[in-house]
Amino acid sequence: MQGFILTRQWDDAPLASRFGRLRQLQLEYWVTSDTGAIKLIFEQQTGVFFLPHEQLDEAEALLNRRLGQSARHPSVAPVWEAKPLNLLSFEFQPVVGLYFREQRTLYRARDILIKQGLTPFESDIQPTDRFLMERFITGSVTVTGTPEREGGVAVMRNPQVSAASLLSAEGASAEYQPHYTVMSLDIETSMTGGHLYSVGAVVTNTRDELAQPQEIVLMIGAGDVPDTQPYLQYCDDEKQLLRCFLQWFDRIDPDILIGWNVINFDLRFLQQKADELGMRLNLGRGQKRIDWRQSRSDDEHYTLVVPGRLVMDGIDTLKSATYNFESFALDSVAQEFLQRGKLTDDVDHRGETITQQFHHDKPALAAYNLEDCQLVWDIFVKAQLIEFAVERARLTGLAMDRFGGSVAAFDNRYLPRLHRQGFVAPMLIENPVGVGSPGGYVMDSIPGMYEHVLVLDFKSLYPSIIRTFMIDPLARVAGRHFEETEQGIHRDPHWDREETGEVDVSALVPGFNGAVFLKHRALLPNIIGELWDARDRAKRQQNSAMSQAIKIIMNSFYGVLGTPGCRFFDYRLPSSITLRGHQVLTQSRELIEAQGHRVIYGDTDSVFVCLNADAGTALDDIDQQGRALADYLNDWWRNFLQEKYQVQSHLEIEFETHYSRFVMPTIRGAETGSKKRYAGLVEKPGKTAELVFKGLEAVRTDWTQLAREFQRELYRRVFMGESYDDYVMSVVDSIRNGEQDAKLVYRKRIRRHLDEYVRNVPPHVQAARLADQWLQEQDAPQRYQRGGWIRYVLTPSGPEPLEHVTTTLDYELYLERQIAPVADGILQFVGTTFEQIVDQQLGLF
Repeated sequence: MQGFILTRQWDDAPLASRFGRLRQLQLEYWVTSDTGAIKLIFEQQTGVFFLPHEQLDEAEALLNRRLGQSARHPSVAPVWEAKPLNLLSFEFQPVVGLYFREQRTLYRARDILIKQGLTPFESDIQPTDRFLMERFITGSVTVTGTPEREGGVAVMRNPQVSAASLLSAEGASAEYQPHYTVMSLDIETSMTGGHLYSVGAVVTNTRDELAQPQEIVLMIGAGDVPDTQPYLQYCDDEKQLLRCFLQWFDRIDPDILIGWNVINFDLRFLQQKADELGMRLNLGRGQKRIDWRQSRSDDEHYTLVVPGRLVMDGIDTLKSATYNFESFALDSVAQEFLQRGKLTDDVDHRGETITQQFHHDKPALAAYNLEDCQLVWDIFVKAQLIEFAVERARLTGLAMDRFGGSVAAFDNRYLPRLHRQGFVAPMLIENPVGVGSPGGYVMDSIPGMYEHVLVLDFKSLYPSIIRTFMIDPLARVAGRHFEETEQGIHRDPHWDREETGEVDVSALVPGFNGAVFLKHRALLPNIIGELWDARDRAKRQQNSAMSQAIKIIMNSFYGVLGTPGCRFFDYRLPSSITLRGHQVLTQSRELIEAQGHRVIYGDTDSVFVCLNADAGTALDDIDQQGRALADYLNDWWRNFLQEKYQVQSHLEIEFETHYSRFVMPTIRGAETGSKKRYAGLVEKPGKTAELVFKGLEAVRTDWTQLAREFQRELYRRVFMGESYDDYVMSVVDSIRNGEQDAKLVYRKRIRRHLDEYVRNVPPHVQAARLADQWLQEQDAPQRYQRGGWIRYVLTPSGPEPLEHVTTTLDYELYLERQIAPVADGILQFVGTTFEQIVDQQLGLF
């Protein structure tokens, strides 16, 4: 059977009664297949971690005294036992494996040993993850066994399992392609959150997305108007509604639940309502309950496991796929993605609308509820979020609905290869030295307005540096060991930010701060090479979901090596990456300027080149010069790295963009050039010119809509050589005449509870407090006590919330803070200022 892993859990399950009251580790995986979902059970497993052999005697005495040894039975493992292994620690000392019948006993033993100052290696790896990673199983799995029906579900006990390769040699996918029954879920409640009004769902199967979806809205109460909607069913009360929903849910049997804040609002509310009504919200397969897990840092934030089903929140999934929006509210994302939104004219006050519709127009509320479900599903389809989650699972070995987890993903790919090299991973170090390696190299910019600026970009710079210079945890410790044992060289770690000198490059590659890397022990370059090749194939196949997933996992490796939460952390690893990046960009700048061009800016993996071109040079000729310059740099680096380090260069610089007009502004109020802030005009033959803004007000959500629109139009006029004085004055006049009030609204997020702001209370918090005070006076629920998004304006009386504006806006303050700074960002380069234009125009009258 070919399948794809849905969920994974472990338990210390009771053994057969003839062994007494004994338990042993049991692993459970739910897999989706062409014949439906199947539960795989692996019985009588053992948990394991590793220990330096020299610590075994002390550990045995401790564990025998604290845990004891059970009487052995041929079919039962002892409570724990030590076994010699042909493995070494990162100190090149032999280790032993400590095996435990129960995972809970493993955790207890780990804590005992750590408290005594001993060093159990890899004791934090979940047994379900270790079982898969050591078999190189990530998403797809081949299962051999005989299924049986147990408790109404298909079960295989102790089947044989194996993994499939990521891609075949021909470049076609060789893994099982899963299809899912997906339920988009949304509930509607009273504004106070105390009453459940309705539950809506749209169900689709990814095997046939053109098929008609199943739709349902369950709502309390009889309809007040004739019911013409076949999806709407009325229930007498909350208890009946929940009962009907659970029966329908069990019949549909979805693989994936999706929604918008579906875990911490919809499902959490349903769980609390079920508890209140004395009902069981058993949404797991086989009628299993939801396993809720409360956040340690936020008592109102939960994660969950639903056995046999994935739960994917739309917001978290979009963020994990690196989508970014001004607001992640469903209506805002839907408007941008789908060009349609919620079925309400007043999104900000939809709570009042929902309550009004529940009491007076239930069919309208049902349509609203169902449309929210449909919006979420359509966003998932448009953004290919399920496809992305599948590919990410294949690459990382993480569950599809797990977000973040970069360190765990790294472990899943790295540890099996490390073990096959004969090593175990080190313990996580508390408070390691050197946290905060040097960041990416950002050159000082040369402010000004330019013609013909080329952007040359190093393709995946940090992964290519890791791959080229053999930067790798095992290669680092092996390089140190090689120098000490073979060459008699001892290097203390240091902080000079210089490349390690006097290195035997036939065997080693120098890093920075005293690091050296043994070439034949480097694992990470090969892992990146596999991913790199897979991404190139994905691009050829136009598999954007796989390409994006691979890009994210490759780019995460630097961050993982630089975080103290990684068991392999050593400051010489991330600094050998970033400082090498500094070197690469600095050298590339010198090479470019030696060709007669001018580098006006550089940022991490890109250089901005003002081309030495004659006026009137055709666009095609400019682009050809950009490609030729990239080819020259690639050839130079290839030859240089082979000659100096005896390594193959994987650095690849690409000609990315040609700006026919370009502005690099100054820091506001200074003559120094800014960083990560610029604008340019991209012109291509036969295509409409495109304005590009980076870091400027036009793309910043903390500026008003008018300021952003003003910047775009002003820059367009300057770049295109059009008149701009009259445009500036028309905007000024329209502001002063009150014609732009709707576009002078600030929108900011309140990230803490309102009462936590004590000193230096910012304007948006002041507005939020006024809003809640006014709402309270109107006997309406407060909105901002726990944070959220606030919209407000500036008045002579100070900031006021959009819910209750008491006076006219302070137009002169808006001109000073929103319009003048935007205008002067570019006008300084054409010999004028905002003030001069306004004064000159006023002087004409």
